[in-house]
Amino acid sequence: MNVLTDNLSLYGRGLLGTVELTVYASLLALALGLVTAAFRVAPVASLRAFGTLWVNVLRNTPLTLLFFAVLLGLPRFGLVLPFQLFAVLALGCYTSAFICEAVRSGINTVPLGQGEAARSLGMTFTQTLALVVLPQAFRAVIPPVGSTLIALAKNSAIAGSFSVTELLGTYKTLGELGYGVVWSFVWIAVGYLLVTLTISAVFNVLERRWGIAR
Repeated sequence: MNVLTDNLSLYGRGLLGTVELTVYASLLALALGLVTAAFRVAPVASLRAFGTLWVNVLRNTPLTLLFFAVLLGLPRFGLVLPFQLFAVLALGCYTSAFICEAVRSGINTVPLGQGEAARSLGMTFTQTLALVVLPQAFRAVIPPVGSTLIALAKNSAIAGSFSVTELLGTYKTLGELGYGVVWSFVWIAVGYLLVTLTISAVFNVLERRWGIAR
């Protein structure tokens, strides 16, 4: 217990860093995933090709390798940003591929007649997607999107290896201070549980309110 009480501020900074990474990367992933899902079902072949390439490349690239590419590769091209922002970009882009597939699967649950009816009324593809298809698909994708964002929160631990302040990275400082590894990691695990259980609770509320009845 002493490792927590003696280093509460250190754990607090790590937990705050993990929360910030999770929130910002989740917002980016949701935005990119939604746009990419729209591309994948668009009537324009070039957009579908781009969406497919985005998903296949990112979903099949190890996240650690993507961190190396973003945090160490982009500065070589003159793009110098804070490491935390680089970490958000890596996490958000990587997770967006999984969000895209979750949203696309939800879109596929909407009967084709819904889109055809909207087009018969003169609605454009964008209007049909935004006003007819996505609101119905949203109900089906709440659980998989929630699971994906929980995975994102846990994946944020990789950022600690790239000089980004986050929860797992606190074990280095604690080890240097002479604290036992076991209890150091126990409280780190508790911190991650707080983050993931919060995300799970939020999506449970969303599912009870808007999810498909089972």
